[in-house]
Amino acid sequence: MGLNRLDGQHPHRVVVIGSGFGGLFGTQRLKKADVDVTLIARTTHHLFQPMLYQVATGIVSEGEIAPATRVILRNQDNAQVLLGDVESIDLESKVVRSRLLTRITETPFDSLIIAAGAAQSYFGNDQFAEFAPGMKTIDDALELRGRILGAFEQAELSEDPDERARLLTFVVVGAGPTGVELAGQIAEMSDKTLKDTFRNIDPTSARVILLDAAPAVLPPMGEKLGTKAAKRLEGMGVEIQLNAMVVDLDYNGLTVKDKDGTTRRIESQCKVWSAGVAASPLGKQLAEQSGVELDRAGRVKVQPDLSIPGHPNVFVVGDMMSIDDVPGMAQGAIQGGRYAADAIKASLSGQKPEERSPFKYHDKGSMATVSRFSAVMSVPIPFTSKRFETEGFFAWLGWLALHLVYIVGFRSRLSTIIDWTVSFTTRSRSQLTVTEQQVYARTAMDHLHHLESENKAGETSGIPAATNPTPPAATSTPSGETTAAAQGTTDTKAAEDNDTKSKQSADAG
Repeated sequence: MGLNRLDGQHPHRVVVIGSGFGGLFGTQRLKKADVDVTLIARTTHHLFQPMLYQVATGIVSEGEIAPATRVILRNQDNAQVLLGDVESIDLESKVVRSRLLTRITETPFDSLIIAAGAAQSYFGNDQFAEFAPGMKTIDDALELRGRILGAFEQAELSEDPDERARLLTFVVVGAGPTGVELAGQIAEMSDKTLKDTFRNIDPTSARVILLDAAPAVLPPMGEKLGTKAAKRLEGMGVEIQLNAMVVDLDYNGLTVKDKDGTTRRIESQCKVWSAGVAASPLGKQLAEQSGVELDRAGRVKVQPDLSIPGHPNVFVVGDMMSIDDVPGMAQGAIQGGRYAADAIKASLSGQKPEERSPFKYHDKGSMATVSRFSAVMSVPIPFTSKRFETEGFFAWLGWLALHLVYIVGFRSRLSTIIDWTVSFTTRSRSQLTVTEQQVYARTAMDHLHHLESENKAGETSGIPAATNPTPPAATSTPSGETTAAAQGTTDTKAAEDNDTKSKQSADAG
C-alpha cells in the first residue's frame, strides 16, 4: 500500500463508508489511483440486496449474493478493509470513528465517500420490527425464512382450525418491488415446493396477503405495469389490499385502517415489512456539522457533484443521497460511487471543485419479478423520452440476465445459475434449511442490548442492574415451538426455561 512507500510521503487518503453497491464500486474505481483507500463496513460482505427475497424463500443461498468484501478486493493493493460500525464523522478533524465490539478505531481521511445505505423504516413504530422483520440484511432474510417455514411446521402440529388459519396466513406489507417479489415467491413455495410434504395440512391452502397504504402496486413503474403485476399475483392466489394502512401490529396479527377510516384485524403470525426506508443516522451528523438539508427519510440533499456544502471532499452516494431523478436503486448507487471516485481522481490532477461536471444519472430501466417465468420491465428508449414496457417471459429473462451480470464473482454466478435452474424447472428449492437461532436472534440480541444499557445505567447511577431480567418476547421456531408468552399460557416451566435461556445468552455476551 501507499503508506509503505520509501519516500515516506502519504498519498491521498480516501475513506469509504459502506460495502454496498456505492461503496464497493467507488473503491474499485480507485484501483489505479495514487491513493490509499480504507473501506469501513459493519459487515464482512458485499450484499446483492435485490436478491434477498430469494434467500428468504429458499431459492439461493446467502453466500451466493454476499461474497466476502476482502476476497473481492484482495487484488487491489491500495485498498484496506476494516470491520466496524461507524459511529461518528468529524468533518473538521477529518476523522471517522468506528466501533467493533469494544474497540474504537479512528481513521483519518483527505476525501470521504459515504455510502452507508438505509435501514427499514417503520414510520415511527419501531416496535413492529420484532413481529415483522424487514428485508435489508442477510439476517432479515434468514430470520424470515425461518418464520415462513416455522409457520407451516406449527400448523402441522395444531388441531385448532383458527390457529391453523392464523399460522397459514402470510402478510407482506408494502407493494413495491420487494413486496411483490416476496409475495409471489411465498405463494409459489406454498403451491409447488411444499405441496404434498405435510400430512395434516395442505400448504396450497396458505393465504398470502400483499397490502399497502398506496392505491397501486409497483407505483414507481407506472399504472400499466403495476396493473399487470397485480393481475398475475391475483392469478396465483395472492390477495392484494390497497389503501390499507397498518396502524398496529403484534405477534398474532395486525390492525389495518382502510381508506374509509374503518379498522379491521388480520390474524397472521408470519409478517414481513417492506414498506419504507430510513437513511443512515450519519446523515444527521453531516447536517449538524455542515448545515446540509435532509429529506423526510433522513437522506442528504447533496449538491450537483454529490458533495455537501463547504466540504467538496465529502461525497454522499447510494441510499443516503437525495437528488432529483435518481431513484434509490442499485444503479443509482453504482453510478454515484464511480462518479465520486472519478471526482477524487480529477482533484488529484488539479481540477477544482467548481470545475466538476454535475452528476448525471443514466437510467437503465427497472424490473421486478412476479413469479417464475413472469416479470415486469420498463427501460428507456435511447434518444427519446419514451420507455419500452413489457411483462411476462421476456421480461423475466431480462431480469435474470441483468441480475446475473451484477452478482460478484464467477463462482457465485455459476452457483446461482444452478439454483435457478433447479428452482424454476422443478418444484424443488435447495435452501430450505432453517435453525432456531435464526428466528430467535433478533429478540435475543435486543434483549442483550437492553441488559447492556441497564448495566451501563447502573454503573453510572450506582444502582445495581436487574438480576432477573424479563425474557425476550415470544417468537416462533422452525421446529414448531412457541414460548409460553406466545401461546398465551401460564406454563411455569416454559417461562423458567425461557428465563434460563435469556440469562445464559447474557452471560455468553
